[in-house]
Amino acid sequence: MRNLLTATAIAIALVATAVMPSDAARKQHSDGQPGVYDGVWSVVIDTSSGACNSYRVSIRITGGRVEGGDGDYSLDGSVSSSGGTVVTVSNSAGSAVGYGRLHGSSGGGWWRTSGGECTGSWGATRRS
Repeated sequence: MRNLLTATAIAIALVATAVMPSDAARKQHSDGQPGVYDGVWSVVIDTSSGACNSYRVSIRITGGRVEGGDGDYSLDGSVSSSGGTVVTVSNSAGSAVGYGRLHGSSGGGWWRTSGGECTGSWGATRRS
């Protein structure tokens, strides 16, 4: 479960330097209008410390909201019009948060489990 949590957290993840605060990022697209980063993204999640695995996952951004998952975890995230990202992934084992930035058709950032057991980076590429 922790590995699945980590994978999704980053995925969306979508997170890197120069991050917007989560409330500001969430309010940016609260009207559900199409965002500049809307579409399907492939996200690679790398672990730099801890016993969490690395993953490649697919996510969708719609109206600035990050969507994904298979029912084993919940995903709550957003992307601002300037590309700032924040994503929280939760399941019965815990949670992880990722921050970063998208620019054009790529992006990246960092992530961390809530207890600090694992940390790492993520990179994203737009697929559609």
